[in-house]
Amino acid sequence: MMASPALAPFVWSPGWPAAWAVLAFLTAQRLLELVYAQKNTRALLARGAVEHGRDHYPLMVAIHAGFLAALWFSTASDAAMLWPLLIVFALLQAARLWVLATLGPYWTTRIISSPDFPRISGGPYRLVRHPNYWVVTLEILTIPLIFGHYRIAMLWTILNAGILFVRIRSENVALRARSSQKSVA
Repeated sequence: MMASPALAPFVWSPGWPAAWAVLAFLTAQRLLELVYAQKNTRALLARGAVEHGRDHYPLMVAIHAGFLAALWFSTASDAAMLWPLLIVFALLQAARLWVLATLGPYWTTRIISSPDFPRISGGPYRLVRHPNYWVVTLEILTIPLIFGHYRIAMLWTILNAGILFVRIRSENVALRARSSQKSVA
């Protein structure tokens, strides 16, 4: 896994299935987010919202499901981990929660839009466009590296960049259609 002697001070080998605990947390989090997103999506569509970019959504789901599967199949339950990257992962979870809290009932895994919805400009949206995509991109890079899975990190970072190229274009089209709206912090 972590063959480089230079990494030795940063390797944590707990002797219990901590690696699978990290993956179980990640998987449970993603499943709970899907439940929350579906609830929000149904409510927003019931209010007259429209979904954009529906065609690429199954591919995005497949990429993320494949990412989780690759991690599970490649990681021993007691795998050693790079503890500094575990800290980065924890910070990314805080950023993820900040995004979810800022968007509230408007957060979904789909692109849902309506002229009646406020344009969110507070929280992390003050700092960057599409903050959740930044978080996800950094997670896809960081999580495999925690376990020394460099190929998974590279491959899924490239796959994620490809789907985000398509997705962000769709999202920007939906946002431009609402560009005259007043922003809500």
